[in-house]
Amino acid sequence: MRLTITHETRYRYSPPVQTAQHVSHLQPANTPCQKVINHWMKVEPAASVQHNIDAFLNHRAYWALTNPHEGLLVQAHSEVDTSAVPAASASQSWESVRELFRYRGSRPGHVHSGFVFGSHHAPVHEAFLTYAQSSFTPGRSLMQAAQELTKRMHRDLRYETASTDINTPALAALQDKRGVCQDFAHILVACLRSLGLPARYVSGYLLTQPPPGQPRLVGSDASHAWASVYLPQLAGHPCQGWLDLDPTNDRTGLASPGEDYVRLAVGRDFADVSPLRGVLQGGGAHTLEVAVTVAPLDS
Repeated sequence: MRLTITHETRYRYSPPVQTAQHVSHLQPANTPCQKVINHWMKVEPAASVQHNIDAFLNHRAYWALTNPHEGLLVQAHSEVDTSAVPAASASQSWESVRELFRYRGSRPGHVHSGFVFGSHHAPVHEAFLTYAQSSFTPGRSLMQAAQELTKRMHRDLRYETASTDINTPALAALQDKRGVCQDFAHILVACLRSLGLPARYVSGYLLTQPPPGQPRLVGSDASHAWASVYLPQLAGHPCQGWLDLDPTNDRTGLASPGEDYVRLAVGRDFADVSPLRGVLQGGGAHTLEVAVTVAPLDS
């Protein structure tokens, strides 16, 4: 499936910002199930945009604005081919994976050990362990248990637009049993880590269909978030061992929940992969507008 994504972010400042430093994660990754055909990004005020690869192998852009400005516009456009990877199953129990990642001072750490420890938005906590345990029964395969937990979250938690923001703790969203995709991804990652399992946060996009008979509205989509858990038994598979889990839509799949998903970046939580963030000197009040369009190329 070939998808086009346009992601536009506009800030307006009052009074003007004097100088600023910004970093973005807006370029999709090449993965076993997606290939970036085209990507460009435009910044206003004009700036010299630099690019590099971060610690999680994500594409990252950064730039400085050294003159006073009353606003910032960042437009990113991507064209991506998505596909499915071969089906596979993993019978390895979740306890054996936990033991593989258990810290031992005399043994080198696994390459993905960093995803076992709690982070700011996805901490290790007894409440996450308690919620997850009914899916992680003794001897059950990690693959089956993670899929069942994803399904149960979809059933138990209510998606409610604007019910939370980035400062809402995942623990509060779990207790309230409501939130948005970002909250659900953080809860799922926290549940898996509280069991001693490696899990990461994934940012990206999902193709959404308009209601029957209604046109696709430009700018009406949103960025999306989900989680993934590492299955060592599938390390040599094209998915590279990662099973993606989307509790918002009850979708799971190797390397991606489906061909209608596009991955932007992965990290420990949202803080590692924020689409756009910066440090500002000056300014005061600001307004933010974000418009995202995800569409098939032939639409």
